[in-house]
Amino acid sequence: MMDAPDAVFWDRPAPAGHLLLDQLPSYQSLLYRRKSSARRRGSGRSRQLSVSSGKWAEQTHSGEELRPVRELPKSMQDKRREKQQRLQQGGALTGWGVWRLNARRSLKRLKEDGADLLSALQLWRTDIHLIEGMFGTGILSYFSFLRFLVLLNFIMFLLMFVFVMLPVILTSHTPHNITYSSTNVSECSGYPASSRQGLVAFHEHITDLLSGTGFLERTYLFYGYYNLEFIHSHFTYNLPLAYLLTTISYLLLSLVWIVKRSAAGFKRKLIQDEDRFQSFCNKIFAGWDFCITNETAARLKRSSLLYEMKTDLEEERIKRRMANRTRGERCRIYALRATLNLFVMAVLVTCFYCIYMATVFSQHKRVEEEKRAFLQELVVEYLPSIVITLANFITPLIFSLIITFEDYSPAFEIRFTLMRCVFMRLASIGVLLFSLWVQITSCGSSNCPCGYNHQFYPCWETHVGQEMYKLVIFDFLIIAAVTVFVEFPRKIIVNHCNHGLVRWWGQQEFAVPQNVLEIVYGQTICWIGTFYCPLLPAINTVKYVLVFYLKKVSLVSNCRPATRPFRASSSHFFFLVVLLIGLALASVPVIVSIAEIQASRACGPFINYSTSWQVVPRGISQLPQGLRSFLLALASEAFAVSFFVITCLGMFYVIALAGAHKRVIEQLRDQLAMEGRDKRFLIQKLYQAQQATFRRSADAKGLCRNRSEAGLCLVEPSVVLETQA
Repeated sequence: MMDAPDAVFWDRPAPAGHLLLDQLPSYQSLLYRRKSSARRRGSGRSRQLSVSSGKWAEQTHSGEELRPVRELPKSMQDKRREKQQRLQQGGALTGWGVWRLNARRSLKRLKEDGADLLSALQLWRTDIHLIEGMFGTGILSYFSFLRFLVLLNFIMFLLMFVFVMLPVILTSHTPHNITYSSTNVSECSGYPASSRQGLVAFHEHITDLLSGTGFLERTYLFYGYYNLEFIHSHFTYNLPLAYLLTTISYLLLSLVWIVKRSAAGFKRKLIQDEDRFQSFCNKIFAGWDFCITNETAARLKRSSLLYEMKTDLEEERIKRRMANRTRGERCRIYALRATLNLFVMAVLVTCFYCIYMATVFSQHKRVEEEKRAFLQELVVEYLPSIVITLANFITPLIFSLIITFEDYSPAFEIRFTLMRCVFMRLASIGVLLFSLWVQITSCGSSNCPCGYNHQFYPCWETHVGQEMYKLVIFDFLIIAAVTVFVEFPRKIIVNHCNHGLVRWWGQQEFAVPQNVLEIVYGQTICWIGTFYCPLLPAINTVKYVLVFYLKKVSLVSNCRPATRPFRASSSHFFFLVVLLIGLALASVPVIVSIAEIQASRACGPFINYSTSWQVVPRGISQLPQGLRSFLLALASEAFAVSFFVITCLGMFYVIALAGAHKRVIEQLRDQLAMEGRDKRFLIQKLYQAQQATFRRSADAKGLCRNRSEAGLCLVEPSVVLETQA
């Protein structure tokens, strides 16, 4: 009689209730979950999905035909067979089909050649590959982010140059009919010259160059120089409208570009955060960075992977400990966190108050007609920038100390500390602008006949532009000074001194998040200041180019990667999120100054308008009737409500689609898990069948040996094991 395993694998019909496929875990699970009415309908489909996956194969096969043969996940023999089939199908095509196929191939080849050409022309391509080979993709993400900001600032400069500066430059060299901006209010139209008269000392030129005053104030650098309203040539060019629309354009361009770049990083982050087990598998089996060619960098990468594994295990341990906390422990830790957050708020309020007082003191000293020494004058001019820099240096140290007592997971500690630092850096700019606008809009005990303090700030937009200019210049000077006077001497001391304290101090670490916060801070200043200082994007572009080479030399010569690594996959998305926050905060003061604050009556293109935004309705009123009606319809409440409703419906559709895709992904994951259990079940059955066959063969040999003495030996036919793939 045949054993049960033989009945399974023996090539003969078996009872329907004892089929191997009905014993698969995937089929049993399906029978358990489905109702009896759907059991018969789903059995054939589940059997097909769990064993042969024929339907899935058909769907993927139709998709694979669109891919090149070399990209198919098949062996070389299957690829050759696939190529022959495609050639045969191509031979059966008509003339139109052959032309479409050739056109598709030519367009694809042209697209690939164009992508290769753009990659070859990429900025700093060789330098970034060198950094990637020596330090891996974590530090590479910082330099790629810096390259993106260089390109963004260059595009912003091109917009301002083409639509604002170039028309003004052309009018000064070619004959045009020009209408200058002017006001009828004589007491508000005075704008005294700020350039120094008589014999000027050299250090005074240095002060003007660093602060944007003196000979730089009435140049293309600042808002007050662009006092044209209309340029009449073959057409009428409205400079105020072009100025305002260019400002809106570079803000929208920055938003679209950042969102587009962050989409890919957001997808990768969602995939990584979805499953902790998948994160462990990725680190163990796919965590190595094969771009590394330096032995020291490889050793650091190995230690960073070890640190990441320890961090993940520590996070799991902390989560388990948090789940097992008693009510008293929860109350204690929440009370401690509330107290520490109150202390953090007190630190922030103190820093903001110091920035406010430094700005007020600097403005009061600036309007005083008093002769000061060179260094004293520089300190007065740069006092708000100095206080902001000190606050940005001290507060991260305090935040790093406080976070150790709040009992968070290691990954959340890093993110929370960085978000506090981001808030401190960006809010300090907001406090500076608030301090300036308090001084600009207040006229003391008397009312402001011009709508702002014209006595001290006849061209307040230029004054705000000078403050942003000083912030950009001082930020670059601090970065260069830290690199030259701190990092290089530290490397020399560490290499040539064996003292225990020096060894504990160690080599400078290249902290990617802190360096990113520096350039995001500078970019936020640039977004705010471009409206008041049109050449600021060009200055910021040159600044970031110099910062790139400074950081590259410092990285190669002085620094080592951080012991607590910041993963490139998550860092790319985090950098863009921080940059997006900076863009949002930068847009607020620009929008407020355009829509709410009285424009200067003594300078700039908006002299004839109460606010800068008024140029838009006045420009629309001069358009033809049809176009004017169309734009007014777009600005109406009916269109706004309709657009909001359509946007909500589209958003609900996308949310529903995302939920459906998530359910499909969960089903596919369950199917993969079931297929793994099916394979394990089949291997067990195969092993049992092999063991039974071995025992039967051994019994047959023993029987033959016992009967050989009597001259009789029965030989059974060999059993052929057949399984379905």
